Amino acid sequence: MICIATFYSHFGAIRFKRTCDQAGLGAMIMPVPRDLSSSCGTCVRFEGNYPEEIPQEIEQIVVCENGGYRLLYRAENA
Repeated sequence: MICIATFYSHFGAIRFKRTCDQAGLGAMIMPVPRDLSSSCGTCVRFEGNYPEEIPQEIEQIVVCENGGYRLLYRAENA
């Protein structure tokens, strides 16, 4: 499963990428796709399941499927 997480800050994206790397999830930082809005313009694309405990910096997590996106998680204040 390929997922994209968007963030409120660039720092949050960098920190989440490090967490993914430590967990053995393939992850890369990239610009947010136009179809997804983001506060900071930076997202993390990762493979695998999203974390059970979601960091506060995450705005939303979507799964890439069928040429589009399906929402998995959205912060309450997003």
